[in-house]
Amino acid sequence: MAATQTHPWLRGPVKDVAAGLQPVAHALMQTIEEATAGVAGLPDDRLWRRPAGLASVGFHLKHIAGVVDRLFTYARGDALSPEQRQALAQESREPDVPMTVTQLLDALTRRLEGAIEELKTLGASDLQAERLVGSKKLPSTVQGLLFHAAEHSQRHVGQLLVTAKVVAED
Repeated sequence: MAATQTHPWLRGPVKDVAAGLQPVAHALMQTIEEATAGVAGLPDDRLWRRPAGLASVGFHLKHIAGVVDRLFTYARGDALSPEQRQALAQESREPDVPMTVTQLLDALTRRLEGAIEELKTLGASDLQAERLVGSKKLPSTVQGLLFHAAEHSQRHVGQLLVTAKVVAED
């Protein structure tokens, strides 16, 4: 998805995405674009720095991709796999095998672009279907889960932008 100077929500509807899911698609597109711009030029050795105890840029990149993956899993009506649970437990840790900013950004982009493609498979009639979340089986809907994926992504990309700026100036 090529970035332009106009925000995604000002570019018109995303082709083949139901009207009720347009804000989700736009927010995911904006997350990709803002994360890409925010980590441009960030040295790999600053990826896991935690200024003032804040979450690292690496965490935010992994977490955004992970939370979208998990919430879309619940939206499909599926339970999390053991691999997803393990990935969740590892999100805040620097990986044993070093990863570059580019690798984490590419993984984030692939997951969010995949999520946008997945939105294209849903229709208006799917949005209010009940879904249960987590081991406690808390109630939500397809639309609620997908909206939260978008909202949560935007919240974390904002935090990523601030942290990236601080660690880039160290």
